[in-house]
Amino acid sequence: MSGTLTIVLILLVFIIVYQIGKASEYATILRDEAKVNKQTNRLMAWLLIAFFVFGIWGIWECHQALKGRLLPPSGSVEGVEYDAMFEATMWVTGIVFLATQAILFWFAYRYQASDKRTAFFFAHNNKLEIIWTTIPAIAMAALVAIGLKYWFKVTDDAPKGHAVVEIVGKQFNWLIRYPGADGALGARDFRKIDDANNVLGLDWADNKTKDDIVAQNGEMHIVVNRPVKLVIGSRDVIHDVGLPHFRMKMDAVPGISTTLWFTPRYTTKQMQEITHDPNFVYEISCDQMCGKGHYSMRGTIVVETQAEYDKWLAGQKTYYAETHPEAAPAAPVTEAVADTAKPVVSK
Repeated sequence: MSGTLTIVLILLVFIIVYQIGKASEYATILRDEAKVNKQTNRLMAWLLIAFFVFGIWGIWECHQALKGRLLPPSGSVEGVEYDAMFEATMWVTGIVFLATQAILFWFAYRYQASDKRTAFFFAHNNKLEIIWTTIPAIAMAALVAIGLKYWFKVTDDAPKGHAVVEIVGKQFNWLIRYPGADGALGARDFRKIDDANNVLGLDWADNKTKDDIVAQNGEMHIVVNRPVKLVIGSRDVIHDVGLPHFRMKMDAVPGISTTLWFTPRYTTKQMQEITHDPNFVYEISCDQMCGKGHYSMRGTIVVETQAEYDKWLAGQKTYYAETHPEAAPAAPVTEAVADTAKPVVSK
């Protein structure tokens, strides 16, 4: 019943609008169509100017209201450069947008229809074509070159003394692996993947895997002011490691390892103070549509001091020990000691 009523109401609205249009048309004929058209042209010209002025004012007010609220300061040293590049891009495109829109709306007002003016047919001008093609091309090429410079930097070799963390996408969560005391990640083989006992397909024949630590809760721990290299992969489909607070992202591709490095500049606690948000966390998002559970594929990063990281690491168990409890060292056996405080009664 409600659906039928909605359709009837929509039809009534269309009929009313149509009747208003017809009435306006008849009124125009009675009042002298040419005169009404001139008045309408002038009104529309002024409305366009008003629309431009209020539109620019609205853009400015939105910018001021949202400034600093969409994202906090970059959580990585390298992200500061990306922020500077983004700001330069916004200035360049913003100036061009303002200039072209001002000219567009001014022309609509200045050259409105008039009995004293006829349309001028302007077909082509090679000089103008070259100017408005070359200048934007040069500007865009410069911005792209700056972007490539930063991109090559974070995808190149990480600085000396960096940490290494592996992050692997899996529908629909992140698997995190840390090297053990040897400082190296062991080998992986996709044929050895077993959700129950070997989620990453670690090759136990490689001794380097036996001290690796695997976290399946999607939480990554890294040290502030120490460069960290992410070794990125996927177990199934294409994912994307999105790190918005660090201004970084990188595809996670099945069968291929991609890398990315950055230097955290604020601990999680410091960022909570900066944002005045005690619940703030650095987020790992999946920036590539990866299936029906894509929306839930979220992880977090804990940035902490070296002492805090060492304490956390000391409390972790190697993945080999988790999946091979029989290989774990036995608990020490303590001998029973006679209680000499009690008198010995002889029978």
